[in-house]
Order: sequence, then structure tokens, then C-alpha cells
Amino acid sequence: MGIEITSDPVASGGKVQFTVDRLREPFILKFQILNNGTNCVHFTYYTALHKMRCFTLEDQRNVTRANPLFLCPGESYEVMVRYMLNHYGYFPATMYFEFCPDVPGPVPFCIVREMEALTRTPLAAELGPVSPYKPFQVVTYKRVDTVIVEGVPPERMEDSDERITYLFTANRALTPSSGLLNSALKMKTYSQQFHLLLHLEEIQMEVDIRKYDLHDQTMTQDQRNKKLLTLRVPGVAENRPSVLRGDCLRVSKSEDKVQPITVYTGYVHRVELDSVKLGFSKRLLQMFISNMKFNVEFTINRYPLKMKHRAVDLAAKHQLEEVLFPSGAAAANLVMPKFRSGLENNPQQQAAVQRIIAGSSKPAPHLVFGPPGTGKTITLVEAMNQVSRADPSAHILACAPSNSACDLLCERLMVHMERHQVYRLYASSRDPNTVPKDLLKHCNWDQSQEAFVFPDKGNLMKYTIVVTTMITAGRLVSIGIPVGHFTHVFLDEGGQAVEPECVIPIAGLLSAGEGQLVLAGDPKQLGPILRSPLALDHGLGLSLLERLMMKNPLYQKSTDSGHFDTRFVTKLLRNYRSHAAILKIPNELFYENELQVFADQWDREAYCNWEYLPKKGFPLIFHGVLGKDEREANSPSFFNVSEIEVLVDYLTKLMETQGKKGLPKLSAKDIGIIAPYRKQVSLKSKRPLSPSLLGIDGVGSVEEFQGQERKIIMISTVRSSINYVKMDEDFNIGFLSNKKRFNVAVTRARSLLIVVGNPVILNKDSTWKTFISYCVEENGYTGFDFKDAEGEDDIVSRLATLKINVDSDS
Repeated sequence: MGIEITSDPVASGGKVQFTVDRLREPFILKFQILNNGTNCVHFTYYTALHKMRCFTLEDQRNVTRANPLFLCPGESYEVMVRYMLNHYGYFPATMYFEFCPDVPGPVPFCIVREMEALTRTPLAAELGPVSPYKPFQVVTYKRVDTVIVEGVPPERMEDSDERITYLFTANRALTPSSGLLNSALKMKTYSQQFHLLLHLEEIQMEVDIRKYDLHDQTMTQDQRNKKLLTLRVPGVAENRPSVLRGDCLRVSKSEDKVQPITVYTGYVHRVELDSVKLGFSKRLLQMFISNMKFNVEFTINRYPLKMKHRAVDLAAKHQLEEVLFPSGAAAANLVMPKFRSGLENNPQQQAAVQRIIAGSSKPAPHLVFGPPGTGKTITLVEAMNQVSRADPSAHILACAPSNSACDLLCERLMVHMERHQVYRLYASSRDPNTVPKDLLKHCNWDQSQEAFVFPDKGNLMKYTIVVTTMITAGRLVSIGIPVGHFTHVFLDEGGQAVEPECVIPIAGLLSAGEGQLVLAGDPKQLGPILRSPLALDHGLGLSLLERLMMKNPLYQKSTDSGHFDTRFVTKLLRNYRSHAAILKIPNELFYENELQVFADQWDREAYCNWEYLPKKGFPLIFHGVLGKDEREANSPSFFNVSEIEVLVDYLTKLMETQGKKGLPKLSAKDIGIIAPYRKQVSLKSKRPLSPSLLGIDGVGSVEEFQGQERKIIMISTVRSSINYVKMDEDFNIGFLSNKKRFNVAVTRARSLLIVVGNPVILNKDSTWKTFISYCVEENGYTGFDFKDAEGEDDIVSRLATLKINVDSDS
């Protein structure tokens, strides 16, 4: 239509991008509208499609539809955008200019221009992307003839980790039976149903892992160990792809085109933030040069799947029906034993320990259900302690899905029991640098070999309590520990694992008639993470704990009394962790307001008068930030520099005020920082942070914090673009659309909770909207005033209301 719009600053790549160096100083952006056509036009209207208070629009003639401007050929006009930024962050907006030709029967048209204002501190400039994000191209491999050259596994990798001799009983090529998938789970078809679901999950895992294959990649020789080659794998820290010590990758030289292609298998010796160290054959090492390029193919670790397949077969073989589908027929109302316990002030916890010692539910499992902070793990630890005292011949297997949860169990057990009674069993894939130093003295770490070495059966059977993950518990079956040796099996965080994983420590180890199974967890917190939508839809995502609570009458409230049968269920409802203000929304959304606060008053009130609280007496802050979720180089992980700035500012204030005005001194273990993306938490360790801040122990994902607590929890939600929300759902990493992840994150804090995020994006989710509204109502909200802001996804709807055709470049 002959209209040209230029800007000062000059647009680059279709956007006007500029940085404002100082807050609260005006900055003017000028749009120059030029009619370079041959006909006159009417300039009728302009507006910003993002409504934000940080800028105002102005022009000399005050153009509106009621007061249009007539532009003849060659004439120009200026519109100004006057910015006044009061907060650090990223402020995008889209300008809309409307015109009408000066001809009969005119059809209005419009032009849009994007603009981005950025305010940042020197720290933000330091933490910004090192280079533009360039995603790896998906590599499509054609089926070719290959010759495999085996690599070198890490020392002390047990054969069973990769080459377990157990064979699947189901055919992986089996066509899914809708009848089997849709039928109710029962013991008669238990193994067949789970075999099928596990195969569906494995097929999806194989499909997904292909997305990470790399093309034309170089490797470098490790400086410490010349026998290893280092390969950069962006995203490995977020399990995108999932790579563990002992896993194998396959590489072939990019230049090889003649079949058969030589494929070299490399075993992972070490996983780092964005790279893996691989052991290859001498044949590859002798020919290797630094600029050599390789195609890389990732493989899935089938060991956990094999353990699950074997477990569901053993469940049928060892007749575990009354454990997995309990009827309650053998359970009795036993006389509760009396004992001295450290739980006298908590009758719920004490009753749970009494029932576990008495075995009141046997052969059915006893469930210990409780919301966050109600002492589920403490209850299990005390029960194990008392069981060992009541019966010196008892042997206990204590498991959890994650290493961090197992470490916590072990550390707490050692406070109450003789240390020689407790043994922490690690898989050979565990990185020793992530193991608490105190536990290295009471586990299978062999310093002389610098590896976790699996002990023999005789030594393991001497310990009163063995603590290990559910997957690694399968090794106990493999080495032949007899059924019934473990009189008790305790599974903590039982809601976080798929049922076949929970069965691994039971099948082939627990005696169905004599043994006692105890499951503890909270189905309202994080559940299993699955890749296959089909397996998820047909029940693989349901943990054993949740299935029993949802579908077995023994574990549901009686319709007559409205109470649980205490022989089978102990429900803990006293929170001993957090300030009531922190728990209010989780209590309403997840626990029917049944949660009662019994936390130590001094501990929970410790930060109620902190000078940086928006409202005294309310130890909860939601700090609104309009940041930008960015990626750099080839890493798929997101980070948000604006949110890191705010976190660092709060960390600095916490360090400066500790020990003053009645505030407690802080140690490294008192503060936890939670973010859904590994890059966000890794950036907090970069050079600009002071040494006092680098001492923080708890920095990680929500999954890593399940079962943990801190005096102070800081959460960075990172996400600032609605475009990436679907991606988060696909990879199970973001906060949006995952209520359980929200529940875990906000219930870790005892005394102070600080959440940093983009309220415009988070308000799209009903759970977050409730939480943010609560903070606003209680005057705990600070930062960017979002009331008049609209998200980028609202542009289309605003354009629709204007009822006009869009011409992005006229």
C-alpha cells in the first residue's frame, strides 16, 4: 500500500530491540511513518497490543479513528513510545498501525511492528547467552550393514547392569490387546498386563531417544585419562537424553559411506553438566585425531526395564496376591505393643509404629499416608529402629525411588541406630561426588578401586538394615538372597514409582505370609514420569500406593464411620515443618484443609519480621518478573537471567541480615533453590556470585527436592513464553500444568518461601493463579505490576476485536 515504517533505534531482524541502562530514566522510541506510494492514505489509529504501564504512546496530532491524519505521497509522520522502566526484566510489545486508502470503498489495512525493551544489571550481562541457540538437527538413519567394535565399560560395572541373563517372557513385537489393556488389573493376568505396558513404554523410549542422535560431532581426549574421549551432550543434565554411567553410545565416522559401516560402542564412564566421558576400544583410540567427526546414536538403558519385567513374573511365582491385592482376611486386631519412642508428642506417628511392629495388617501392606512435612520418613525411621529392638533377628530392606531419598533415610537411621547395623548399597552408576561424605564410610564404596563394588551375599545378610533404591534392590534377588531373609520391606516415597518398580524389592525377597510391607508416600506429590501416552492411559502411571488407596476397599474410608481402618492405614495430618501461610494454598487445593500446623514456633516464625518482606508476619514472597526464557549454543535447557538477578539479590540480602535483629545464622544447608531447568540452577554457580552464595548445598530440580526441606526455599519458575508450555508438558519438566510439581516445590520451606516468576504466564494455570491471587490479597506480592499486562498469546484475540486484515510489511 506504499507505507513504510522505520524506527529509531533501528529494527534488526524485524524487531526493534534496545537496552535501557538505568531504571526510572525515560527512553524514547520513535516510529517514522512514510507514505512512499502514489496515492494518499488516512492514518486512522495506532495502539500497542501488549498493555503495559511501562510505556506511553504519543503523537503531535493525537491520531484516532475520529481524528485521522491525511498523508499525501512523500509525507511522513512520527509516533513516539516513551518508556519508563521501574523494574529489571524483558518487556516485549507489538505496535499496531492502522491505515485506510483514500479511494472509493476503502478496505482498511494495518502494519505491526515488534519491539523489545531490556533492562539488566552487569550480572545479567555476564550471565546472558554465550552464543545464539542452534538446535541440533534431527538425524535420520537409514538401515545399513554394520560391524560393531565393543568399547571399554567402567571398572567394576557388574555384568548384570547391562547384560542381565533374565529373558523377557513377552514378545516385544506383540500387537497390543485392547482386551488386556482395558481389563482391570488382577493377579491372574498381572504379569501379562505389566509386560505389555512396559513394552509400550520401552518402544516410546526408543522413539524418543532417536531425537537426540547427533551428526558430525567432534570428541576430545580427556586430559586426566587418555583412554577416554569426551563428547558434548547438551541437555544431558536434564535427562534430555538420559545418560548414566555404564550406558553405551554408538558412534561411526561421518565420512564412512561404504557398507558395512564400522560402529564403535562407547561406554559412559562419567556424566558432567553438558558432556560425557566415553571408553572406546583401542582400535578407535589409535586412529583418533582431534578434528575427526562422528555420527552419534544414543541407546536406552534397559536394565531398569528388565528388573521390572522380572519382578512382575516373580510376583506371580511367589504368590504375592495377598500383598498386591489384599483382602484383609488374615489381618487381626492385635494388642499394640508398648515401647519407648521419640514420638510421644505425636499420637498418629506413634500409633503407626505400634501397628507396624505388631504386624496388624499382615499379609496386607500397611500404608503411611501424609501430606508434606507430616513426618512420614521420621515415622518409617522410628518404626525400623523399634522393629530391630523388638526382634534382634529381624532384617529390614529400606528403599525409595531416588538416591537422594535413600540417602536421607540412611542419614536419619544412623542418628538412632548403631552405625554398623545400617548399610547403604549404591549402584555402580552412582557418581561418588554426589554421595554425602558421611555415607561413603557405610556403603559399598571401595576407595582402592575408586568404585562402588557390590558386596557378596554373606556380608550383605549380616546387616540389620540395607538401604538402596528400588531398582538396585533387584541385585539382591540376582545374587540369591533367599525369600524371607528380609522380614520387613519399607518403601518410602512410594507414590513416585510405577508399580513394577515398587514390586522389585518385594518379589523374590519378601515372604507373602510372614513378611511385612510398609508403603509411605503422598499420591498428591510427584508421581512416576512416563514417556508413553498409551501406557499412561492404561494405568502404568499409577503407583502401587495410589492404586491401593484408590481401588482397594481396605485403604478407603468406611462409608459407615467415615474413618480409615487403622490396621491398614495411618494418615498423618500434623505438619511439623512449615509456617501456616506457606501451607495454606496446598492445604486447600490438595488436602481438603485437613492439614494441621504443629511446627516449632521459633523455627516457623524465624523470618516473619524480616525487613525485606512485603508484609510483616507473612513469610511468603511472590516476586513478579517479566523475564525472557533463553537458550544458548546447542543446549536445549532454558534459563531466565532476569529471574537469576532477583534470586541473587534476595540471597545477598539474606546473607547480609543473617544473625541480626533476631534472625538466625544460616548454614549451607538452610537454603534451597528450585528450578525446573538444569541450566537455570547451573547459572547460579557462575563467577559473578560471591563465595558466600556458592556455599548453598540445595540447588536442583523439583524431583531432587521431593522428601527434603529447608528453612528457606527460593523457586525460579523460568518460563516467560507461552510458546514453550507444550514442550514442558511433553518432557515433564516445567511447573505449568503439573499440579503435583507445584505442590512439592512450595511445601519444602519451613520459615520463608520466595517465588520468582512471570505472573502473566503463570496466571494461565488455575493452580498458580490461585497461589498468586493469595499472595496479592495478603500483600505478599512485589515486583512487576501485572494487573494491566497482557500476555503474548492475547495478541491474536486483540487483533480479532479490531476486525481488520493484518499486513505485517506494507
